[in-house]
Amino acid sequence: MKVTSVVGARPNFVKIAPILWELDKRRIQGFPIASLLVHTGQHYDEGMSEIFFRQLDLPQPDVYLGVGSGTHAEQTARIMIEFEKVCFQESPDLVIVVGDVNSTLACALVAAKLCIPLAHVEAGLRSFDRTMPEEVNRVVTDHLADFLFTHSEEANHNLISEGIPAGRIFFVGNIMIDTLIRHRARAEASEIRAKLQLQDREYALLTLHRPSNVDDEGVLKSILHAIAEIQRRLPVVFPVHPRSRKKIEEFDIKNLIAEMSNMILVPPLGYLDFLHLMSHAAVVLSDSGGVQEEATILGVPCLTLRDGTERPVTVTDGTNAVVGTKTHDIIQETFRVLAGTAGSNRTPPMWDGEAAKRIVSVILGWSGATGMHPGLKAGGSASGSVVSR
Repeated sequence: MKVTSVVGARPNFVKIAPILWELDKRRIQGFPIASLLVHTGQHYDEGMSEIFFRQLDLPQPDVYLGVGSGTHAEQTARIMIEFEKVCFQESPDLVIVVGDVNSTLACALVAAKLCIPLAHVEAGLRSFDRTMPEEVNRVVTDHLADFLFTHSEEANHNLISEGIPAGRIFFVGNIMIDTLIRHRARAEASEIRAKLQLQDREYALLTLHRPSNVDDEGVLKSILHAIAEIQRRLPVVFPVHPRSRKKIEEFDIKNLIAEMSNMILVPPLGYLDFLHLMSHAAVVLSDSGGVQEEATILGVPCLTLRDGTERPVTVTDGTNAVVGTKTHDIIQETFRVLAGTAGSNRTPPMWDGEAAKRIVSVILGWSGATGMHPGLKAGGSASGSVVSR
C-alpha cells in the first residue's frame, strides 16, 4: 500500500510526524506499506521548516515542490500543478492531508479530481467565519475526504450537520498531542529560558500571525497597546512570525514596540524551544489554534486573541478563553489570569498520545478490506459510523 503524506507549513509538520512514525513502525512489523512524504514548500526557511524536520525526527521529504509564497490563488494553483505530477508518477493508494493550510486544500483537490482516496487529519473544525482562509480550506477538504479523522465530539457533530456520512468519520483524538507527549522531556531540557533570563511562571508568551490580526493596522495596534500595558507587569516573549514582522514595518509601528522595555523579541522558534517556553509561561496570548490545544495539555492559561475559535473544546474542557482583540479586554483577562482566578481544566477525551495508532489502524483495516482499490470514490465508505478507534 502506497501512502502519500503532504506537509507544507509548520503546523503540518507537528501533525504529520506521529503518523509517519506509526507507518514506519507498522512497516517494520511486516505490514506492506510504502510511505512517501511530499513537502510543498509553503513554509521553506530554516526557522519555519528545516528545524522542525530535525527536532521532530521527520525524514527528509521524498519530494519537495518548492512553491514558496504568493497570494492564496497563486500558491494553491502552483501546489496543485506540481502535486498532480507527483500523483501521476507515484500512483498513491491514499493521500493524507493534515490541518487547514493552502497545501491541505490544494492536494485534497488534486486527489479528489484523480479519484485517489483522501484522508483528512484534524477534520471537522469550524470557526463559522468564512473570512478566515483556513475555514474555507477546512470545509472544502472535509467535503472531499473519504476518511475524516476528528479530535473532538464537536468536530463529529459539525461534520454530521453538514451532511457528511457518519461512516466516513473517525473520532481518533488529537494528533498534535502525540507529538507533544513524545517530545515533552526533550523540550524540558531546552536552554531557551535560561538564555532569555526568564523565571518559571514569571513571563507571558505571545504569538501573532493570522491575517485578521496582523494585516489590519487598527487591530494590530489594539493588540500591541494591550501588550504594552501587560509588559509593565511581567516580561512578554514574542517570537515574531515573518508576516507579523513585515506588517510591523509596513505600518511603521516599530517605535511602539521599541518603547516596550519588557518585551523580548525573538525570531521564530523551533518546536522544542517553543514548547519549553509555553510549558513554563504564566500565560499564553495567541491567535494560533494549535497553541490553544497544547496549552490545554500543559495546564497553562491561554488567551485567544480572536473573536471565536474552531476549537471550543479548549474552552469547555481546557485552559483557553477567547478574549478578542480589544485592548481593554485583553488587559483585563490577562490580569485576571495573573491574579490566579483562571478556571480549572480537564483533558479532553482521547487527547492521550494514541491518535496516530488509531488513524493507521483505520487505514490498514480499510486497505485489507478493499485490496487497496479506491472503492470509496465509487460510492462506498469506510465501515462503521462516528466511532472511536
